[in-house]
Amino acid sequence: MWTADEIARLCYEHYGSRLPKQGKPEPNREWTLLAAVVKIQPTADQACDRPDRPVQVTKEVVSMGTGTKCIGQSKMRKSGDILNDSHAEVIARRSFQRYLLHQLHLAATLKEESIFVPGTQRGLWKLRPDLLFVFFSSHTPCGDASIIPMLEFEDQPCCPVSRDWANNPSVEASGNLEAPEDKRKCEDSDSPVTKKMRLEPRTPDGMAHHQSFGNQESGPNSPDVSSSNLTAEELATVTGMAPGGAKVVDVYRTGAKCVPGEAGDSGKPGAAYHRVGLLRVKPGRGDRTCSMSCSDKLARWNVLGCQGALLMHFLEEPIYLSAVVIGKCPYSQEAMQRALIGRCQNVSALPEGFGVQEVKLQQSDLLFEQSRCAVEAKKAENQGRLVPCGAAIGWSAVPEQPLDVTANGFPQGTTKKGIGRLQARSRISKVELFRSFQKLLSSISEDKWPDSLRPGAHSESRHLDPGSETHRIINNLNEQSLLAAGCFPFIHSGLPSSYVLDKP
Repeated sequence: MWTADEIARLCYEHYGSRLPKQGKPEPNREWTLLAAVVKIQPTADQACDRPDRPVQVTKEVVSMGTGTKCIGQSKMRKSGDILNDSHAEVIARRSFQRYLLHQLHLAATLKEESIFVPGTQRGLWKLRPDLLFVFFSSHTPCGDASIIPMLEFEDQPCCPVSRDWANNPSVEASGNLEAPEDKRKCEDSDSPVTKKMRLEPRTPDGMAHHQSFGNQESGPNSPDVSSSNLTAEELATVTGMAPGGAKVVDVYRTGAKCVPGEAGDSGKPGAAYHRVGLLRVKPGRGDRTCSMSCSDKLARWNVLGCQGALLMHFLEEPIYLSAVVIGKCPYSQEAMQRALIGRCQNVSALPEGFGVQEVKLQQSDLLFEQSRCAVEAKKAENQGRLVPCGAAIGWSAVPEQPLDVTANGFPQGTTKKGIGRLQARSRISKVELFRSFQKLLSSISEDKWPDSLRPGAHSESRHLDPGSETHRIINNLNEQSLLAAGCFPFIHSGLPSSYVLDKP
């Protein structure tokens, strides 16, 4: 039907042809991450009398994101007009939400063909049964999925950690995927992309050799590393020898920090450095962030769907990803399985229609040309050190203004004086997605609203407590309510109030 390489190639071609030069890395000096959502649909001319014939599908990129940055908690704004997290995976997902809003508008107004069809309940819609969505990322998501076994023939990811450093949790790794010079040789940077990929074994052409751990489908003898109580030291003991017979001597690092107040990493040298299965926060340069790691967010989407709380008012069932494809980079099938699926198996008491999905996990052999590894392999010795690109690009398959280029959470070029104005809002910021939701609602006659939004029908609401603050905000449906509340309704999953898996 489709392969991981086909998905990666489609995304790389889309990046090269549909995204502008503005917001892309400066050649030979900057690198970035890439993520996208791809719609998979069977072709219309499928022969019904040939069941043995392979299913032919069309593949279309419906959202894309690039980016490596994340703002600190001191820069967060109650007005919802700033992007807190601009990692590519988050930009791609928020751009996907924008695409879904547009498709719901098409369905509700009967203007054009949409990906949605009417549900069984009034005002509700569901995804067409022949469609599915694949999530692509050019690199393993930061956080738990990036804690990957390292074999004895590979170079160590960093030098031995001093006891003082390990015992001082206030010392931050890099802020936005870029480590200070005095730490660069002893710490990994904060996202999976900055894990010193130059330390991988080199092939004669100078490219980093790709080492994958485990097959696409875990075999019957694969070690069970899904438990959140399993330490990295125990992981090394359990795995012992990699499938190829090499000894596991270390793990690739993630710069994502454990949630304050919860269990933390040991900081010991070697394979015992990290504990696996824990929730983590993206680090900041001195100013801590409140954004959860991309591994945690992908795990959340795999349980609650990608649509978000607002769109769920119009949907009969959540919109899940059918597969996650990772580009060429350090990768472990077992780590991905643990981070996105295994550690969520005990989640319970979910609303009807929600559940932990067995999302398909695959890796492509195609390298993103503007990844850190690829750019580093091409640059000359005298061209200086590489830095992550400061801009983020969001793209949605919508007819009006599909592009959204930002820096530091605001549209690129925004001045301090301009912050707070309408033109200083990203199109995928919380407040702008809320405004799009308002427009969708205003285009539908009130008698066709879903019960969860109709006055007097609160007791029939499927998802919200009628007396809750969340329900009051949604029912008022105006920006003043949003500003007064200070935030959107989010599911906190038992985390401290400032640490929310869905914070953008």
